[in-house]
Amino acid sequence: MERVNKVALIGTGFVGSSYAFALLNQGVADELVMIDLNKDKSEGDAMDLNHGLPFAPASKKIWFGNYRDCEDADLIVITAGANQKPGETRLDLVEKNSRIFKGIVDSVMASGFNGIFLVATNPVDILTYMTWKFSGLPSNRVIGSGTILDTARLRYLLSDYFDVDPRNVHAYIMGEHGDSELPVWSHANIGGRSVYDRIKDRPDLYKTEDLDNIFINVRDAAYHIIQRKGATYYGIAMGLVRLTKAILHNENSVHTVSAYLKGKYGQDDIYIGVPAIVNRSGIREVMDLDLSDVENDQFTHSAEVLKKTMIPLGEKFF
Repeated sequence: MERVNKVALIGTGFVGSSYAFALLNQGVADELVMIDLNKDKSEGDAMDLNHGLPFAPASKKIWFGNYRDCEDADLIVITAGANQKPGETRLDLVEKNSRIFKGIVDSVMASGFNGIFLVATNPVDILTYMTWKFSGLPSNRVIGSGTILDTARLRYLLSDYFDVDPRNVHAYIMGEHGDSELPVWSHANIGGRSVYDRIKDRPDLYKTEDLDNIFINVRDAAYHIIQRKGATYYGIAMGLVRLTKAILHNENSVHTVSAYLKGKYGQDDIYIGVPAIVNRSGIREVMDLDLSDVENDQFTHSAEVLKKTMIPLGEKFF
């Protein structure tokens, strides 16, 4: 019997509905069940998506469901959660979403689910850690979207600067998905040639100091988008579909996801954005890059920011 790839999406707001739309357009997964407290919105989304099936690259079963439908899902994608409100601190949001996630993950696990979690809700590194703790699943089967979008933004801006196809730009953003993230310039290349060497090739066009501005635009991209349209959702939705494909198709492809570290990069007991090999088992392996001394210091700082934020959560939830 042919295997059916089933995805359960929890949260059908801007990110969730954009993910469902991208999933349909790219023909990834055979079944998609949409779960949300707002039943009318999710039912409407399911109806709307089904009406696009005649134009889709592959047939798919899409419906509004509930947590019982998670039992035989291969992948749970969580985009649900509260957004930061004026006057709220980052810690306020962490605690609020951790409580929300406790209810979500407990409900999913009560169905008998034994697949993979993919978390996108912010702060994604911390909520991925909470999902791992709440679920009791092996750490390789709990993945956060991490810095996959930041990495995509970096590749795009470098491609624009050097005037090459972004698919031929290879560079990573590592660390927290947030203000303490870092660009890994020591491993950034254009078609296999270091960005620094590419700058030396054409000093009349490119300057090393321009890289700093490119990173600042990557780091602050969400703020600029939110200021203009209120939220970011298309880019992360496509990143989530890319990870869904990597998992369901057993690709063994490398992505900068939020992965659990057990000694790599000098860190323990933390989920943070790092390049990792992703396949049907979840995270097969965390890549061990040789970072520069500056990058190592920046990564350590980013990890410390996350650990400090998580201290009150341990007291409240574990």
